[in-house]
Amino acid sequence: MSTIIVFCHLRWDFVFQRPQHLLTRLAKHYKIVMVEEPIHHDGDSFMKIREVAPNITVCQPHTPIQQPGFHDDQLPILQPMIAELMPEGEDPIVWFYTPMALPLLPKLHASVVVYDCMDELSAFKNPPRQLLQRESALLNIADLVFTGGPSLYEAKRTRHANAHCFPSSVDAKHFAHALERADSHPDQAHIPHPRLGFYGVIDERLDTDLVAKVADANPDWQIVLVGPVVKIDPAQLPQRANLHYLGQRTYDELPKFLAGWDVCLMPFALNEATKFISPTKVLEYMAAELPIVSTAIRDVEQPYGEIVAIGHTYEEFVAHCEAALKQSPEQTAQMVERMRKVVANTSWENTASRMRALIDSTTPSHNFARLTAADTVTDSIPVPAAAAKVNPLRTPVNVPKVGAMLASGGSAAAVKLDA
Repeated sequence: MSTIIVFCHLRWDFVFQRPQHLLTRLAKHYKIVMVEEPIHHDGDSFMKIREVAPNITVCQPHTPIQQPGFHDDQLPILQPMIAELMPEGEDPIVWFYTPMALPLLPKLHASVVVYDCMDELSAFKNPPRQLLQRESALLNIADLVFTGGPSLYEAKRTRHANAHCFPSSVDAKHFAHALERADSHPDQAHIPHPRLGFYGVIDERLDTDLVAKVADANPDWQIVLVGPVVKIDPAQLPQRANLHYLGQRTYDELPKFLAGWDVCLMPFALNEATKFISPTKVLEYMAAELPIVSTAIRDVEQPYGEIVAIGHTYEEFVAHCEAALKQSPEQTAQMVERMRKVVANTSWENTASRMRALIDSTTPSHNFARLTAADTVTDSIPVPAAAAKVNPLRTPVNVPKVGAMLASGGSAAAVKLDA
């Protein structure tokens, strides 16, 4: 069984989304070793290693370096740690979710290099300054590029000859539990109907002004928001008597929240951070067979505009919410029929299977050898002014002592609250 070493900017236990869905399915055919971003730790560095699922090992570096992520200052410590993860006598597949880990690639002697581009990370709040440069280098040497939606595919396909669009899918069986409408989550039992709900990370991608507008449109409407608040000040969130923030919940709890909602919301802001998003929740909402109202996110409006009500203005969004609550049984039946057709044609199993076929049929290029010479990379890639003094592939020096800690048993219940 071949090994896939995965570098990811997302914690396995924070949100259960695209990486977890794909890797748990690929683990039936490969040994998965997922390397998370380092965690600051005073004292000697060590690697916390634990098995979170069959054939999936999560490796969490702990270092005394203050800089977050796969920062240049982390590299001298991470290099020997990563070397210890190498399967003996094997050239592993190396899979990137973040280009920031690219300097760790050369010593791994990868067979196939995969870049699964699930988000335009450079458009998010406070991106690392080397991100665009390292992504350009990764696109130059990757054997396969996957994108998380049509918008991302259009942005990347001209930059790589072997790019493939794999929009996020849905675990229909899991979200079908929401069809048991009486099995609503007890934590929302005190909230009267009608309930208009959203689950996901609450960050700069959420249009909080729109959320307030919906709450103000009708004081009888109860707006339920499920998810952690990240990168924005919770004190700046709108507060209303009919606005309910229920916090971060597990993946297993989400169908129970859906079971008690009347309308599903996707009140995304239209900004740089949402330009390329392809929200997984739209298919999960469809599996729950509930009316959906969204802002004009391209990867929602273009494929699903006949099923999802698209609000191009605040007023139109509110009007769609009102119409959804007044749907006739005939309208609901037609909506459900269309939703079922969409959901029946997609699954994470099928997506993972198609990815596996591409990996197994790809001839390794070993382009990673080009990364051993920093001048080759920096000469061929335009360097933003802000990053001009940063060597994207700095050679480690004065490597500190590192250790490892094995953590037996599985992780706590993972949380699935994606964009």
